[in-house]
Amino acid sequence: MIMKNNFIIILVFMIFGSVTAQNYKFGKVSKEEIEEQFYPQDSTADAAYLYKFRKTYYNYNNNSGFEIVNEVHIRMKLYTTEGFGYATFKLPYVTPESGQSEKISGVKAYTYNIDEKGKMNEDKLSKNDVFDEKVSKFRHIKNVTMPNLKEGSVIEFKYTMTSPFIDYVDDLQFQHGIPVKKIQYTIETPEWLVFTKKNKGYYYVKPIETARNGSITFRTKVRTKNNYTTSRGAPGGGNTTSTSYENTKQNLAYNISSYEAENIPALKDNEPFVGSVRSYRGGVKYEMTGTRYPNSRLKNYSTTWNNVAKEIYKSSNFGGELSKTNYFKNDLDALLAGVTSEVEKMAKVFQFVKSNVKWNGYNGKYTDQGVKKAYEDHTGNAAEINLMLTAMLREAGLNANPVLVSSKGNGVPLFPTIKGFNYVISSVQFSDNSQVLLDATEPFSMPNVLPKRDLNWNGRVVTENGESSWVKLAASEHATTENMVMVKVSDDFMVNGFIRTKYDNLKALDFRKSKNHIKDEELRAKYEENNNIEVEDFKIVNQDVLNKVIIRNVKFSSEDLVEGIGNKLYIEPSLFLTKRTNPFKLEDRKFPVDFATVWRDVNKVTIQIPKGYRVETLPEPLAIALPDNLGVFKYQVVIGGNKIKTVSILEFNAAMIPPKYYTFLKDFYGQVVQKESEKIVLVKI
Repeated sequence: MIMKNNFIIILVFMIFGSVTAQNYKFGKVSKEEIEEQFYPQDSTADAAYLYKFRKTYYNYNNNSGFEIVNEVHIRMKLYTTEGFGYATFKLPYVTPESGQSEKISGVKAYTYNIDEKGKMNEDKLSKNDVFDEKVSKFRHIKNVTMPNLKEGSVIEFKYTMTSPFIDYVDDLQFQHGIPVKKIQYTIETPEWLVFTKKNKGYYYVKPIETARNGSITFRTKVRTKNNYTTSRGAPGGGNTTSTSYENTKQNLAYNISSYEAENIPALKDNEPFVGSVRSYRGGVKYEMTGTRYPNSRLKNYSTTWNNVAKEIYKSSNFGGELSKTNYFKNDLDALLAGVTSEVEKMAKVFQFVKSNVKWNGYNGKYTDQGVKKAYEDHTGNAAEINLMLTAMLREAGLNANPVLVSSKGNGVPLFPTIKGFNYVISSVQFSDNSQVLLDATEPFSMPNVLPKRDLNWNGRVVTENGESSWVKLAASEHATTENMVMVKVSDDFMVNGFIRTKYDNLKALDFRKSKNHIKDEELRAKYEENNNIEVEDFKIVNQDVLNKVIIRNVKFSSEDLVEGIGNKLYIEPSLFLTKRTNPFKLEDRKFPVDFATVWRDVNKVTIQIPKGYRVETLPEPLAIALPDNLGVFKYQVVIGGNKIKTVSILEFNAAMIPPKYYTFLKDFYGQVVQKESEKIVLVKI
């Protein structure tokens, strides 16, 4: 009996403990959660979502109709100081020029810690921890910074977002850069609004689909004329108008999708060649594809890509902006005075826009403040800059059209959807049918050399009549880095030499962008540090001449490139250009390897054989290729007179390598590293 009672007590304790551990009600943070030292399923995590809750539903009021409401509750654990960055929340909202604005209300937040005496303390979010930031005419961000953060803190945050934009349901995000212990999401939509759901990423949560019956009440104003008689009861004394209100009840069903999951692993941004890791994190996209109102037929929206493009073009914030030209006409006439060549017109207009209007960092297929305002203020979002560019090119007599793009972070749109596009660039088709793509948001871009954020499969070119077609965004020409090295080895094994490096296409854009604000002295010091050499002369040519290849000339010396053992010298043929590690370390990879562009690395190294030595051993040549000609590697070391010449070519002919080829790619790159690590052996004569 005693054993039985003990068993019951233990069972009750276990059940009670389990229940208390799962209490996710706001404010019910447990001491155990604060004391937890690391996330059990991932001890490397700097932070973790203990709970993520979101309920999305629709309200109806007679003044403004439907509105969409998002109730959000987040509980998060901070294990290290590196996790503090996750404790800052940015809540964007829109305040249009006319109509209703989005509103954020009910903001509540606490930070929970344990003091030296083991007592649980809470710090409430104050007004000073919340501030609004205006990022454009219609866009704002409410910034929330949690108070009194410490290693081990648990934070809780809740708010409600109300929006009049009933066709836009925010994406559901299951996966993040940190693990998630539990999610509970509910999306409830009225049957009159038809939504399509599309899973994204590589983590799937199956929804539970249910429905409920509901109703809304329409309140309508009724005016009634009333005749009245004279005081003697004679008719025709006059009439009055009275106002009353009638309520009409309309039944409707609500479709409910419920998502619940536990122990969702992090998908971190620590793998090479990912592009935007957000595109591969699990979630769901919602797109309103039609309406089905009572006593009306189903109205479909954007059922084809052509319809999507037409719908976007019809917007006053897209096609309407392309028709505006007066604001730049005088400047354009002066810019193109005497210019007749199509290519020169394009180049001048492109450079003019890049130089005069700065990108504010915001994507967008629609304008925020309008092209005229962006032109006057010299700053704008992607749509304002590139629609302005397109309008100027058209006014210059060129066949220019906007190109709708889904940027890297927005993922690849797999079905016709307006939300699938979040960016716009420009295209010009010349009279010889050649075409160039332009993005004036990037100061260092060139025709057909787009920034990496644009290089996401295909874009949709939209003409003035609303017709559209796909265009490939990835460059057809390889982005190339070419190194030419010539060295001599002295009697004391010191290597003295010269290296000339050339960068073109996207490699040149990346070089200019990353090195633009760095002084030559700093670049020189970094080059020395990275390659373990002493630099005697350092010069960069054409860094500011965008239509030319960048050239870097370096005169250097090093005592660490030759190893002497006994009467032999050991030298790596590619010297400090040797690829020493394989970046592909995972056994398996579920998402593609994204190079952004086709590319080529070429190293040509000439080593003068020191006097008194002869070649004993050279690495064998190697030529290997990936399946379907996705990539090739060619390597050869030969003797020519008193010189050893090495040529190494690594080339990838696809901007993106699908996951099914990952094992081949890993092995391929492993062979590259192994081959380049083989050494030349010289023996003393």
